[in-house]
Amino acid sequence: MEYTHLKSRIENIWDDRELLKKDESKDVVREVIDHLDKGRLRTAEPHGDGWQVNEWVKKAVLLYFPIQQMKTMHAGPLEFYDKMELKKDYQKLGVRVVPHGVARYGAYISPGVVMMPSYVNIGAYVDEGTMVDTWATVGSCAQVGRNVHLSGGVGLGGVLEPIQTAPVIVEDNCFLGSRSIVVEGARICKEAVLGANVVITGSTKIIDVSGPEPVEYKGLVPPRCVVIPGTYPKKFPAGEYGVPCALIIGRRKESTDTKTSLNEALRDFNVPV
Repeated sequence: MEYTHLKSRIENIWDDRELLKKDESKDVVREVIDHLDKGRLRTAEPHGDGWQVNEWVKKAVLLYFPIQQMKTMHAGPLEFYDKMELKKDYQKLGVRVVPHGVARYGAYISPGVVMMPSYVNIGAYVDEGTMVDTWATVGSCAQVGRNVHLSGGVGLGGVLEPIQTAPVIVEDNCFLGSRSIVVEGARICKEAVLGANVVITGSTKIIDVSGPEPVEYKGLVPPRCVVIPGTYPKKFPAGEYGVPCALIIGRRKESTDTKTSLNEALRDFNVPV
C-alpha cells in the first residue's frame, strides 16, 4: 500500500501546528495511528542489514497525543483516566492476554503473542510467537521480532524523540533474561541471549571476552551472542572503581535450538544463572 500522500500530510502538519486544529488534519493523524495499530505501518522496519526509521510515522504518534482528550475508561471493575484507548478484541487478533496485560491502541501485537501481566506502549511492534512475560514493558516504538522471550521484569525503553533516533530493537529468536534492560535505541541482533540483569544502553560498553583479545561494541549486541553483566575498572579522583558493562562470553552453537532456555544457553559457558 502506498502511503506517500499520508506522509506528505503528516509532514505539513508537523511543520505547521495550526493545521492540527482542523478536523481533516486530526483525521489524517488518526488514520496513521490506525495503520500502526493494524501493523500496516511501523515506526522502524528492517532495511537491508540494518533498520530504517520512519520519522514521519513517529511524528504522527507525537501529533496524536495533543488531539486526544482525557477521559475515564473502564475494564470491568478497573478504572483508567487517560488520553489513549486500550487495544481490544484480542480473541479476534489471536493474542493471549493474561490479566493485567495491557497494550495501548496504536501498538501492533501479532497473532500468537502471549502477554502475561505486562505493558506495551503506542508505536511498538511485537511479532508472532513472542512471549511478553510478567511485568515486562515494551516502550513506545520498540520493535520486537518473532519468537522472542522477554522474561519477567524485562524493560525495553521507549524512543520517540529525537525523531530520527532508532527505537529499541530486539530481533527474531532472542531471549532476554529476568530484569534485563535495553534502552536508548540499542539493538539486540538475532538469536542473542541476555542473562539476568544485563543493562544495555546506547553508551554501555559491550565487551566480547570470548577471544584472545577483547572486542568492544556500543549500542549493539551481535547475532547469537550470549551476554552477562560485568564490570571494568575505571579511575576517578577518589580512586579506581568497577563500572558496569556487558560481557559477551560466547555464541550460541548452531546446533542449539533457537527456543532454548536461558539456563541452557548459559550452561554451555559454565556461567551460573
